Amino acid sequence: MKQTGDLSLMKKLNKALVLELIRHESPTSRARIAEKTGLTKATVSSLVTELIDANLAYESGAGESRGGRKPVTLLFQEKAGYAIGIDLGTDGMTAVLTDLNGTIVDERRKKNNNRETLSAIAVLGSCIRELMDSAPTSPYGIIGIGIGIPGFSDEAGNVLFAPNLGWENVPLQSLLEQEYNLPIVIENEANVGALGESRYGLAKGTANLVHVSIGAGIGTGILLKGELYRGASGFSGEMGHISIHPDGKPCRCGNVGCWELYASENALVDAARKEYEDPDITLDGLLEKAEQGEELALQLLEEHARYLGVGLINIINSFNPELIILGGRLAAAEKWLSEPLQHFVESRSLPYPRAKLDIRFSQLGDRATVLGAASIAIANFFASPKLSVE
Repeated sequence: MKQTGDLSLMKKLNKALVLELIRHESPTSRARIAEKTGLTKATVSSLVTELIDANLAYESGAGESRGGRKPVTLLFQEKAGYAIGIDLGTDGMTAVLTDLNGTIVDERRKKNNNRETLSAIAVLGSCIRELMDSAPTSPYGIIGIGIGIPGFSDEAGNVLFAPNLGWENVPLQSLLEQEYNLPIVIENEANVGALGESRYGLAKGTANLVHVSIGAGIGTGILLKGELYRGASGFSGEMGHISIHPDGKPCRCGNVGCWELYASENALVDAARKEYEDPDITLDGLLEKAEQGEELALQLLEEHARYLGVGLINIINSFNPELIILGGRLAAAEKWLSEPLQHFVESRSLPYPRAKLDIRFSQLGDRATVLGAASIAIANFFASPKLSVE
């Protein structure tokens, strides 16, 4: 009995390994998979046939020959199912439908005051239903939903504390799973943003990364040696709440002088409204003024770069990352923030942790979070025992 169980487990592990190679190295071939895994060609051929039967791979013509008969090319069937990724912000949400490779096939953006829990869950449901209805027909349908939240959650998907939303102990995962009968994953938005950047953005192949998500607040997702760093209790990355002013402004988290009160998108917009004496100025409006060369707008952006730099110096000296990516809508201000930010960091951070550091503004912008959220739903799907690759 033990021998049978061992053989079954070995086959399952080998099949998962073959599928992983097809997913990430497509187009490939049976011979190439055998070469990389050390499995026999007969074993690989049998496993590939099962994956094709499970609609997870397919053949496409003949590949390039390295001598002898041309190999048949194998490709991953990314249209076998679709995932939903959602970024739940303070004043709206972005939701995307992706295929199993993370390619966006549909998107929804909705404005809403998400501090009202029931209203936010209703709008969340609207996004989910619209994307489910728009999904193309596929063998596995919607395989799961990932949601990035600006706060803490536990393994059961309860939102424990989201200070900028004003949420505490909201059972978000169970509420949505009851409604949609789909696997739901709830994760900190900066963490999933880091995953989005590492899989689809500037951080591909980067082992030590800090993703700084800048919006209403500031969160950080930290990858160390290629793994998401969660801390002892799973609540790491709240760098937005380090104190940069010991007697500063009060924060919703209960602390004072938090970094996000001075360096977030909201902080920049609030400063602009005060200086311009105009309560209706938006980030886009401020950037338009900067584009026109308005001195006050340029001064505000330069000062904001210094506040950003204060927190980044703490990150650099603490974690010694090889790459810091600044994400969120504030990435649109790269033109004005980059030079003063780099200068400030170079003048204040320790030289050795800084020596091999690269600071970049996200090319994914505010899509890093939704792509990362979709990616954890996809990873859950391939790790699920319900997946028909037995």
